[in-house]
Amino acid sequence: MGSSVLTSDDHISYFPSSSRSQTTDNSVADDVVIKITDEQGASMESKENIKNAVKLHQAALKGDWEAANDIFKKDTSWITKKITIRENTALHIAAAAKHISFVEKLVKLYSSNDFDLAIKNRDGRPALAYAAISGIVRIAETIVDNDHKLRDPVDDAHLKYLPLLSSVFYKLKDMASYLFSQTNFDALQTTQQLNLLLATVDSDYYDIALDILKKKPELAKERVEENGETALHLLARKPNAIGSSNKLCFWKKYINSRFNRIYRTAVMQTLAHQVVERLWNFVVENLSTFELHKLILTPSNLLLDAASVGNVEFLIILIRSYPDLLWMASKDNKTIFHVAVENRQGNVFSLIHEIGGVKNYLGNGYNEKNDCNILHLAGKLASPYHLNKVVSGKALQMQYELRWFKEVEKIVIPSHYEMKMKNEHGDRLTPRELFTKEHKHLRREGEEWMKNTANSCMLVAALIATVVFAAAFTVPGGNEDKDGIPIFQKNQVFTVFVISDVAALVMSTTSILTFLSILTARYAEEDFLISLPSKLLIGLITLFVSIACMMVAFSATFFIAYHKTTVKIPLIVAAVLILPIVCFCMFHFKLFLDTMRSTYWARFYLRTNKKRLF
Repeated sequence: MGSSVLTSDDHISYFPSSSRSQTTDNSVADDVVIKITDEQGASMESKENIKNAVKLHQAALKGDWEAANDIFKKDTSWITKKITIRENTALHIAAAAKHISFVEKLVKLYSSNDFDLAIKNRDGRPALAYAAISGIVRIAETIVDNDHKLRDPVDDAHLKYLPLLSSVFYKLKDMASYLFSQTNFDALQTTQQLNLLLATVDSDYYDIALDILKKKPELAKERVEENGETALHLLARKPNAIGSSNKLCFWKKYINSRFNRIYRTAVMQTLAHQVVERLWNFVVENLSTFELHKLILTPSNLLLDAASVGNVEFLIILIRSYPDLLWMASKDNKTIFHVAVENRQGNVFSLIHEIGGVKNYLGNGYNEKNDCNILHLAGKLASPYHLNKVVSGKALQMQYELRWFKEVEKIVIPSHYEMKMKNEHGDRLTPRELFTKEHKHLRREGEEWMKNTANSCMLVAALIATVVFAAAFTVPGGNEDKDGIPIFQKNQVFTVFVISDVAALVMSTTSILTFLSILTARYAEEDFLISLPSKLLIGLITLFVSIACMMVAFSATFFIAYHKTTVKIPLIVAAVLILPIVCFCMFHFKLFLDTMRSTYWARFYLRTNKKRLF
């Protein structure tokens, strides 16, 4: 996009048609010169004109109508004169600066003097283009209502200067909706229409995209000149944009009044679903098999693009109406399931369990050049970016990778377990050997992470065990001299103290032993799947319970000590002691949740009981 009037390149610098004017006026920079053309086209430069240009520019930037109007009264030609290096008029500047009143008054002068509101600057932008970027719909309405020619932008050869497209690029939804309603869509060139469609898809304005397709469904097969892509190629790379249904669910309508943002997202996802359906239905119904396959495969395979980013809803829409797409493979014999495994997209891979016996064929294709099968792809290390995004902690990342390998192993025929892939170094490795080699550093980092975590937690557990053990022999209130029985043994609060102290001791001791078992583990690959994460969970839970019980015991001590005086002090102490418990939960909740999710819930992630395809 070109620079706005508010950029440093477009302040008070001006240029002449001939040589630069030499002026010594202190109020204007030495290089301030203006190009002014009279009715006969002759160029003239004057100190007075430069001053007026500067004053008008400043007035338009500040919205100072009085100062600008003084100049217009003296010479109405200033209304349309180009006063900046980019040949912007006062209307361009005021529209970009969002001065509504200034623009309204200036547009009235345009109308009363029969001036053209479509005057363009050096970049080919009319004032409406700056109004579009400002996002103020009222400014755009003022300009459009006074010059209906702007609704037919047939002479906008430069697409990037189309006001409607500018508002879409800048993600100004209200402005985009207004300008689309005012633009004569049929007057646009096909290239402009296609680029407008792609821009609305890219900005997630699927309501406008749907309206565009209703006006011209043929855009579904059109390609961008620069890269040859269609709208379907762009949508294939937007995994979070498409909803699972083309209709809005009842509960999503219900939350409209309460959670408007969630509702708007749900609406756009539903509309995106409809956009994909409309695009796909058109190409299926109007293209030959050869043309359809060419659209899918060039410039890139949009099925594999969707699989690589986890765009499962996009794939479901296409495959439902054209099941043959399941059999489409790349030159190296990769189907959408191979790509899903390679990029760790579980929502796409889980579709393989919905196609019955066909999965035995689709899941067992391999690259004949290097004998790389789908299990080899699972054995390769996922990208660090993906691992850090889906799970925290190196040990849990190792568990994540191992779970993927185990799940893919279930669909592979036995002969592929021992198939040896030839790598770039000439080595031949089975899937398991490849997994071990690729994950060697991750396993080592996982071991270090697990030991550091266990060490830190065990230290806290040991401190708690020491404190509560000592508290058991120094009970609040002391013991009787004769038989050593606690003085407050019949007090109910004392019973709470005893139970919580014993529970804290038991739980802290259990936590110590659990973390000790983590430190002494052998750290084989298989240990990262269930054994080590389960021990970490047990250790964290028992540590949390021991902290909570210790705080209860401490609070009970204060209640016993102050039960005959005032209750306020023990109540305050009990309230304050909640803080350590809350802090522990806050600091360790994500670790606990990630461990729980990756150990027990993730086993269902790669499998689904839903029938989404057919």
